[in-house]
Amino acid sequence: MKKVGIVMGSKSDLPIVEKATAVLDEFSVPYVLRILSAHRTPEEVAAFAKNARRDGVGVIIAAAGKAAALPGAIAAETTLPVIGLPIKSSFLDGLDSLLSMTQMPSGIPVAAVGTDAAQNAALLAVQMLAIEDTDVQRRLSEYKEQMKKKVLDADASLSNNNG
Repeated sequence: MKKVGIVMGSKSDLPIVEKATAVLDEFSVPYVLRILSAHRTPEEVAAFAKNARRDGVGVIIAAAGKAAALPGAIAAETTLPVIGLPIKSSFLDGLDSLLSMTQMPSGIPVAAVGTDAAQNAALLAVQMLAIEDTDVQRRLSEYKEQMKKKVLDADASLSNNNG
């Protein structure tokens, strides 16, 4: 099974990123977790991105706040899909990070989820891995059925839903 590579720009991003690792654990998807900075450790970022496929990674989640250059720096060095996870910072409530991730130059795509939306970043990574992995696809289908059941159960519990 391919792993998800998760890179965060700072250890302060860990509380948000742990929400992604919890989802990956729920789906029994392995992952590698790194702290690398696009600005402070650019050579290490490039090496991680260049070697990720060889190291068994199938998709990368890159979490960053403020300038949020990390996802783009990784995407420039790999052909793997990169999911940008903007982290809310003290500036503009993370909008600056989100916009940085979505305004990539032509040829260097980065998918982006909402600010601090680590669960969705992990679920998108799971969906990408499910393209080729039937076990992951099955677990994802079961997860979606459980979500559907919760909504329908909630709907059925409404007293004013007498049809």
